[in-house]
Amino acid sequence: MFNVSRDYAPPLGVIAPFFKMGSFFYVTGIVFLFFMKSDFSHNDLNLLALVHWYLLGFVMMIIFGAMAQLIPVVMEVGHFGIDLYRLVWPFLAVGTFLMGIGFLVSPKVLPYGGLLVIVSISIFLYDTIMTLWHVKHISLTVKTVAVSSLFLSLGIFSGFMMALGIGEGLSINMDKWLNIHAMFVLGGYVTLTIMGLSIILLPMFGLSHGFDETPIKRAFWLMATGVSGYSIARFLGIDQWGELLSLSIIFLSVGFYLYQIMIIYRSRARKENDIWAKSMYFGYGSLASALILGMINVLVHSEQLLLAAGWFVIMGFFTFLITGHLYKIIPFLVWFERFSPLVGKEKVPMLHEMYPKKAAQYEFVFSSLGVVIGGFGLLLGDDTLFKTGISLMVVGGGCMFYSVRWMLNYK
Repeated sequence: MFNVSRDYAPPLGVIAPFFKMGSFFYVTGIVFLFFMKSDFSHNDLNLLALVHWYLLGFVMMIIFGAMAQLIPVVMEVGHFGIDLYRLVWPFLAVGTFLMGIGFLVSPKVLPYGGLLVIVSISIFLYDTIMTLWHVKHISLTVKTVAVSSLFLSLGIFSGFMMALGIGEGLSINMDKWLNIHAMFVLGGYVTLTIMGLSIILLPMFGLSHGFDETPIKRAFWLMATGVSGYSIARFLGIDQWGELLSLSIIFLSVGFYLYQIMIIYRSRARKENDIWAKSMYFGYGSLASALILGMINVLVHSEQLLLAAGWFVIMGFFTFLITGHLYKIIPFLVWFERFSPLVGKEKVPMLHEMYPKKAAQYEFVFSSLGVVIGGFGLLLGDDTLFKTGISLMVVGGGCMFYSVRWMLNYK
């Protein structure tokens, strides 16, 4: 990562707003959980508002900001138009805010929020696709970026169709489109993006090399096949066998991915269990838990199992992989811009000195306990356990919010 040319590296001022806004949506999203009960259904409008607030405002916001920096590393080519990212985060932030209002207060607002989100994501995709056009070495990560971008396009289209259905009364089957939309975005974009970046970031930060990449290649193609198959089965109404087959393929993909992570872990040279490593352990443990709950749910069809599985995927896997990597990515961005020109001229800080260790530790402890307790609350339908978990997560979220700003302001 330290071999990135300064000609390719985007200015910190372009990327910092993504992390600032993402941490804001992260904390407020957790606070909004207090208004939910442990027995809500998966198509509750309050839940839809929270999920979009959290996934668009936090998960997608952070991923877009990280991609602005990682694309030059992953693709070994400069951005087609890095200044386009200055438009991505404001449209995404305002669009997410309006969608939250639309779900909670006035459905008429939903199409406007959805349109702004589409504009934001379209700008991001335009730069990504035009950058891909100049890539010479087609690696697995480049393939995942290309395929996940296609799924993201389909995801925002299906999401906008639902926004028109809720806000303007467009006659569509909401249950069918909701499942297709969720699969395109969560499985097709977020999960595939994480898979593609994992094969770069985990070996980089763990100093792993010389390992077999066959499992991640199988995981990639199986996930792409499973997401496509599930969406087609839902669209054509062949849910019974088509959905079961597709979900089985997706579960198999996750299994191969977890096996690849074990291979990388065993081959790593850096054994230090810092905040990044701990976050990875918890994140992948949450993914394994969600996989088990998801497979049981396919057999018994329990709303509580479905919600608990989704909880561990979003709040455990997605969240901890993102927050854990922020402790690596942000210090590097700050170091690269503010201190790399001073190397050889004066003393410069080390990367491990550029994040608040106590705040990061508090964030991990409170957030991980909150996810576990909240997950059991959902699984058991116990509102007290659920709210206890959320309370702990709010404290952890506050520590994360503080840490992000501390790292960005390091001088």
